[in-house]
Amino acid sequence: MEIILIFFIIGLFIALLFLNVYFRLKVLKAYKSLVQHRVQFDAKDVFNRQRIVDEIVPRYPQHEELILSFIDHIRYSVRIAMLLILLITIFGAVLMYYR
Repeated sequence: MEIILIFFIIGLFIALLFLNVYFRLKVLKAYKSLVQHRVQFDAKDVFNRQRIVDEIVPRYPQHEELILSFIDHIRYSVRIAMLLILLITIFGAVLMYYR
């Protein structure tokens, strides 16, 4: 049981690493396009989709899809990373108390 938990935790760390690389590439690609088109918004707007739709998209209507995909990629990567970190913590705690 202990070995299985250790391998599962290692697998989750590897998944977290690949997730980071994958979304970093996607987010940086979208970010590069936003910078080239001079689309500007605050970091606090990233987690407030309604504010993006109400204030930012009307200023840059031709880049709506790019803005929303950038926001969605960041939000999705944060959610998945939080889930993986939570799982790593839970399995680490189980492993610690199991020993």
